[in-house]
Amino acid sequence: IGIHQNGTEVPGGYRLYQNYPNPFNPSTRIGFDIPAGGNAESLKLFVYDISGKQRAELFKGILKPGSYTAEWNAQNFPSGVYFCVLAGSNYKLTKKMILVK
Repeated sequence: IGIHQNGTEVPGGYRLYQNYPNPFNPSTRIGFDIPAGGNAESLKLFVYDISGKQRAELFKGILKPGSYTAEWNAQNFPSGVYFCVLAGSNYKLTKKMILVK
């Protein structure tokens, strides 16, 4: 698991991109944007399984405005549908991911 900043451009709004590749085995990359003036202090990036149980915490903390990529290695997880959730104090974005082994 790692978070990497992509360039120096500041996005215009919050955005969670579809993971790539999808379906994936065993790792995937998840892109997201934080705009200028965004309240990133409560930023959380989690992975949930189909039953709604939290399975991974990819990030929790403070990030400067910008575009980022998180990496998730699901080697120890079973095949199935997962949901990536990017959440802050005034927004919540979700994308569906499929792990195929």
